[in-house]
Amino acid sequence: MKKIILVLTVTLFFSCNSSAQKPDSTETFEITKTDAEWKKQLTEQEYHVLRQAGTERPFSSELNKEYREGIFHCSACNTPLFKSENKFDSGTGWPSFDREIKGNVAYSTDSNLGYTRTEEHCATCGGHLGHVFNDGPRNTTGKRHCINGVSLKFEPKK
Repeated sequence: MKKIILVLTVTLFFSCNSSAQKPDSTETFEITKTDAEWKKQLTEQEYHVLRQAGTERPFSSELNKEYREGIFHCSACNTPLFKSENKFDSGTGWPSFDREIKGNVAYSTDSNLGYTRTEEHCATCGGHLGHVFNDGPRNTTGKRHCINGVSLKFEPKK
């Protein structure tokens, strides 16, 4: 009897998914386009990352080592997402920031790899950016926004 209760408890624990754990499938963004429109606008790699939640290879983005003063924008819709003053070298091979520009990044839960991560999206077009982790610089926010460089474009300060 104790084994049955234990099995049921464990099963219940792992099968519980509240709506707060999943992105709202009815969520709409200010900019919405069909897949055909996105494919026409974006490169193949941009489409894979931004629209299919893909991941670029580590150390493949030129933006990983971009430290000039400026703003990192969404490469799909040009929404400003991250400031260069909040960028740091995490050693992971992806551009990393300790904070986002408030209101311009949306969040959802990603469990595709068998564990839960917080996924980041452009709040304007819904494009997949990367994930945020709690292993960033302790002297600032403690957050590491691990972002695919292909989802960003850099605009240097003039």
